[in-house]
Amino acid sequence: KSITFIELMASGGPSSPLKVCIASCSLNQWALDFDGNYSRICNTIIQAKEQGALIRVGTELEICGYGCYDHFYEPDTLQHCWQTLARLLTNTDLRGILVFTGMPVMHRGVLYNCTIAFHDQKIVFIRPKRHLANELNYREMRYFVNWKRSRHVEPFILPKIINSVTRQLKVPFGDGVITTLDNIDIGCETCEELFVPHSPHIDMSLDDVSIFVNMSASHHILRKLNYRIDLILHSMKKVGGIYMYSNQKGCDGDRTYYDGCPMIVVNGKLASQGTQFGLQDTEVVTAVVDINDVYNYRSAVMSRSHQASAVEHYPRISVELSLGGQCELPLTPYIEPRYHTPEEEICYGPASWLWDYLRRSKMAGFFLPLSGGIDSASVALIVSSMCHMVVYAVGEDNDNQVLRDVRSLTRLPNYTPTDPAELCEKILVTAYMGTSNSSKETEKRAGALSHDIGSYHVNINIDGIIKAIMTVFSLFTDKTPQFKAHGGSPVENVALQNIQARVRMVTGYLFAQLINWARGKSGSLLVLSSANVDESLVGYLTKYDCSSGDLNPIGSICKKDLNAFVAHSKEMFGFPSIDNFLTAVPTAELEPISDNYTQTDEQDIGLTYNELNDIGKLRKIDRCGPYFMYKRLACMWTMQPKELGDKVKLFFQKYAINRHKACVITPSYLCELYCPDDNRFDMRPFLYNPKWDVQFREIDNSIKIGVLAKQHAAPSTASIDKFGKR
Repeated sequence: KSITFIELMASGGPSSPLKVCIASCSLNQWALDFDGNYSRICNTIIQAKEQGALIRVGTELEICGYGCYDHFYEPDTLQHCWQTLARLLTNTDLRGILVFTGMPVMHRGVLYNCTIAFHDQKIVFIRPKRHLANELNYREMRYFVNWKRSRHVEPFILPKIINSVTRQLKVPFGDGVITTLDNIDIGCETCEELFVPHSPHIDMSLDDVSIFVNMSASHHILRKLNYRIDLILHSMKKVGGIYMYSNQKGCDGDRTYYDGCPMIVVNGKLASQGTQFGLQDTEVVTAVVDINDVYNYRSAVMSRSHQASAVEHYPRISVELSLGGQCELPLTPYIEPRYHTPEEEICYGPASWLWDYLRRSKMAGFFLPLSGGIDSASVALIVSSMCHMVVYAVGEDNDNQVLRDVRSLTRLPNYTPTDPAELCEKILVTAYMGTSNSSKETEKRAGALSHDIGSYHVNINIDGIIKAIMTVFSLFTDKTPQFKAHGGSPVENVALQNIQARVRMVTGYLFAQLINWARGKSGSLLVLSSANVDESLVGYLTKYDCSSGDLNPIGSICKKDLNAFVAHSKEMFGFPSIDNFLTAVPTAELEPISDNYTQTDEQDIGLTYNELNDIGKLRKIDRCGPYFMYKRLACMWTMQPKELGDKVKLFFQKYAINRHKACVITPSYLCELYCPDDNRFDMRPFLYNPKWDVQFREIDNSIKIGVLAKQHAAPSTASIDKFGKR
């Protein structure tokens, strides 16, 4: 470097402020929506400039959208990315600021996930991602190759569409850092690179890089934001530096919701933090920071200086930009991190996801079968939360985009929502589809909740449809199946339950398509399903019943968290009907009720919802098969080995028999790591041997060994003295 740290000290460096305003963003990008993505990128750059920022950091692959999946294979995607980048470079409103954006780049026949830095209509540097995300729903290694040459930069020949704009033939490509005219170094890392054990910012910090930019596409998981913020704070507290974190926000066309929360951190302290959830398409957070705070912080630790003296240097790429000496704004004071409770996350996350899906699908609203149970009630409350968020965005935030979207989906060009219940009546239809097995209590609960949230509610008796179907079967077979309570066999009992459930799905889709027509309105509705993650995991649902729909906002949320969310909704919205849901025993109401029998979910499953929650996490997150799950649960649950073994076997038998249902499970909002959705997160067979011979034999052997050990190794209390010694 042309100026050493000693020379900087002699020139009054760290003793005098070197202030700069910088900006991190969140953008609600949409896969392959190149015009919309371009517009949102421009908006954030202009907002950042208006607030005095000299650096703007966008989100990962923001030009094309992160969730393109197999569209990354298509040359069309690459071509449209370069065309969009050319539009950004020719936009004179974007001059005067160093911009970091993201798109896929093909270099020497290999596709990379790249950060592109440009300034004043010139590309400064292209930095390929070095560590790719490839777990859970992430499949980056399916499309991209990680850059393997550490601290190596080579020329990249620009395509003609860019060359004609920038008059550059080639630009640096590889693993380097950007240096400004006043010798301030800026390093890049992308999303997953923050989470790996040896993050790029560690070595960069030892090589005097002061500012780190992270363009991310990190999706929402319950309680994940706490970990993300803590990781950034502790990383910068360890190495010193300014960390600019930008993250995508919204549903970009898939099951995930990217939860934003852009932030700026200085030496382990939070300077700025954006919102985690919301309906706005863009958000820009800025902070005025002092670069010299980084020098002072690092120089106070001599062991760090000794390591820095031996580090291998990164290639430097110069940019015609000075950061220091231009900012007259006061330094940004530090703040405490803001976190949502899990109940609040369920309230806002799925609601934001539903809003994105609804407005982008151009449908007219939602149709929800409301059973009177807590699961469908949770979905109704999430839609109500969405309506509250829309009214707030229009009224308090003056968000014109949200207002345009509301008018578009309601087909009311002059409508301005002011009341959440009024909006709910326009976009949510709820239906109680009762049979002779349904109770007055569930019917009453469904109607009361509908009244509280404001939905358009209908009561439909489907006994006539079921009777017609069974008449056809009886005419053809000369057989009439009976419920178990009436002397029928198990196969008859299950078939009679399933026909009720499947009629509800068919009826629901009929009403979703035609109810607006019957009301003199236009448009059809998206069908919402309401199976929770515990029921999906064990297969406690009928294939193609009301667990089937277009979207499921609670499909990866456990019963325990749903109960807490519903209780939170009572405090938040004040709906009086919620109390009755919290005290009701979960039941499918598919069998006749008698004086000595009432069907309940946990009795049908053979496991409690709390037990399913533990089992689900051990199966997916801790990667336990039957035997190791038994061993782990033996340390977690208090019960006899035989009872524990039977519960583990019961779960895996039901899981094996019902796994095929996960192949057609409704696309659901991802917010739990043990979601059994076969399409993205839980890739396993759907045809199993339900006997699990070897696995269950190991459990039986372990039970026998445990019983024998307990019989022969139980110490006599008389042989232990008062100090616990034998």
